[in-house]
Amino acid sequence: MTDDRKTQLAQNLAQVEERISAACAKAGRPRDEVTLIVVTKTYPASDVRLLAELGVRQVAENRDQEAAPKAAECGDLPLNWHFVGQLQTNKVRSVAGYAGVVQSVDRARLATALSREAVRAERELGCLIQVALDAESGERGDRGGVAPDGVEALAETIAGAQGLRLDGVMTVAPLAGPYAGRELAAFERLMEIASDLRALHPAANMVSAGMSADLEDAVAAGATHVRVGTAVLGVRPRLR
Repeated sequence: MTDDRKTQLAQNLAQVEERISAACAKAGRPRDEVTLIVVTKTYPASDVRLLAELGVRQVAENRDQEAAPKAAECGDLPLNWHFVGQLQTNKVRSVAGYAGVVQSVDRARLATALSREAVRAERELGCLIQVALDAESGERGDRGGVAPDGVEALAETIAGAQGLRLDGVMTVAPLAGPYAGRELAAFERLMEIASDLRALHPAANMVSAGMSADLEDAVAAGATHVRVGTAVLGVRPRLR
């Protein structure tokens, strides 16, 4: 069974690789400018192990109660874990223990909590500011994220916090608001925000955007990282 699953994952990875390569070629970008992060949520640690055997090094989870035991079980593997879900402050200590990057930082209080736990764990945590393109000034998005006009202040908080490294920005294509159904436009707007951020923080050059359905738009816009789950692991079983 494991051999069958590994073959299936290898085929899926190859197809995603073809899509990323084709999107890079179309955009006139070198293939090595785009990093694939495989989102392993709802799939077992055995799949993570197979992915590692197939050369995957960047994996993502969105719920700590699932991610923490999986990361522990795969602790012997050379993986960089990305936390991509909405993060409550009471889960920060756990996440700071295994995540290399938290992609969903969207408020100063969360950054402060991450800083405290990163220092406690004697680790450096990469942080992406999650930008909500469906949020009005001062509000948070439906799927988390800070409004675009809040990015600069949050960046200052992260950049000045011990144990944290400001790596860049992330977004999820919005389901509502002016960018609903306009993934390319949404990702192009994120690139403008990323460019403004880099002017102030030159090392913050990571742009995480795009998933299985819209990775081509993300690559076209200029994303440096795409987060792909379903296209690699298959359609998730419905939660009963």
